[in-house]
Amino acid sequence: MKILLTGSTGYIGRRLKQLLLKDENLQIRLLVRNKNRFPPQTNKNIEIIEGDTLDKESLINALKDIDIAYYLVHSLNSKDYKNLDKQSAQNFIDACEINNVKRVIYLGGLGVKDENTSLHLLSRIETGEVLSSSKKVQTIWIRAGVIIGSGSTSFEIIRNLTEKLPIMTTPKWVFTKAQPIAVSDVLKYLIESISISESKNLIVDIGSEQLSYKDMMLKTAKVLGLKRVIIPLPFLSINLSSYWLNLFTPVPFTVAKALIEGLKSEVIIQNDNAKKYFPNIKPIDYECAVSKAIDEIQKNQVFSRWSDNAGTIWDKDHTKQIADAIFIDRKIADISNIDKDKVYKSFMGIGGENGWFNYDFLWEIRGVFDKLIGGYGLKRGRRHPQNLRIGESLDFWKVVDIKTNERLLLYAQMKVPGDAWLEFKIENNNLIQSAYFYPKGVFGRLYWYALVPIHYFVFNDMIKSIISKSKNL
Repeated sequence: MKILLTGSTGYIGRRLKQLLLKDENLQIRLLVRNKNRFPPQTNKNIEIIEGDTLDKESLINALKDIDIAYYLVHSLNSKDYKNLDKQSAQNFIDACEINNVKRVIYLGGLGVKDENTSLHLLSRIETGEVLSSSKKVQTIWIRAGVIIGSGSTSFEIIRNLTEKLPIMTTPKWVFTKAQPIAVSDVLKYLIESISISESKNLIVDIGSEQLSYKDMMLKTAKVLGLKRVIIPLPFLSINLSSYWLNLFTPVPFTVAKALIEGLKSEVIIQNDNAKKYFPNIKPIDYECAVSKAIDEIQKNQVFSRWSDNAGTIWDKDHTKQIADAIFIDRKIADISNIDKDKVYKSFMGIGGENGWFNYDFLWEIRGVFDKLIGGYGLKRGRRHPQNLRIGESLDFWKVVDIKTNERLLLYAQMKVPGDAWLEFKIENNNLIQSAYFYPKGVFGRLYWYALVPIHYFVFNDMIKSIISKSKNL
């Protein structure tokens, strides 16, 4: 059976891909924007093809000879995501009809259309409706609410609020009901959707027990061994709640606002199709899901995170942009007496809980300032203390290129008047550390000049500390 997987670099898609590859009876094709994000594949059952769901021709090519296609994409990071999502879904189902695809499996969100439905949830519902509109292609529409797993958006918000705030003043949305579900159970439904015998379109609502968001935070505190007090206040607005989430959790303001708006509506199961068509799946309860997620975090086994696909900057070739950079701060150090792999390992371990060496406090200040103006800040950290992958986040940076034992290139996702990159490169017997900046307007230039004194200390310390750390590995 030939399977097409979209969204394979996202939170769910990355985990689903690994499970699909374990089945030798499946031939997997990935639809991606940029093949360069993937290391050379040795698995004979995987094929990578470049394309985009907003490009009809590439979709038709990607879906050729496919039996079942997973639709796991969305455009939340774009301002016009609602229209883009509808166009993307329509393109996809049209291409499926052209190629006689038998089944589309879509993961959407729980919820119903009413006057309180948020724009984000409405977009997910409309996407499912578009995919289910075909008379030639069957769609299995899996609908999940709050997904609990290491690195998921919902869990990271709940965990961060619970860990950092002993006493929480919250809006009345904390009483909204939801049916959370462990990410491992979501993946079971997606996998088993391949083999169910039903031929008509299905909407399958999945989840565990009904809980309010207050219940979830208190249960999370229990699992963490913490005591927390929650005081609901009726006058906290959506904007105030969004800024609150932005400040105390890893999500930026735009994502926080979209999620908060969705908390006005209950996200509970509307049908019993999960039990009817997937009788072998018994979702674990909330506390078990939280325990499992925390265990993965503590053991550095987080396989994917919500921020893995935040933005598409890595899909571009940065060579020309970097060459056009107006400002460059470059440091060069002799590493002829040090193992190159140790130098590489040293700069691959920067950021997150590992910190930014002696001037870490300056990075922290910049991170707080970035959060205050709606940016990512440093709270995203890093997925693993040593390993990095192209496309994933590293504090307020995005990893855009990695060449083993040679190069690490980071793109700045902080709020900055221009485009900025940070590059570490091993060339001959030198470590070359370069900060590139392409300013936007006069303010961008003033911004760079204002930071020159700080850069002097920070970047000199950084290359010296990388060398020092390399010698101790």
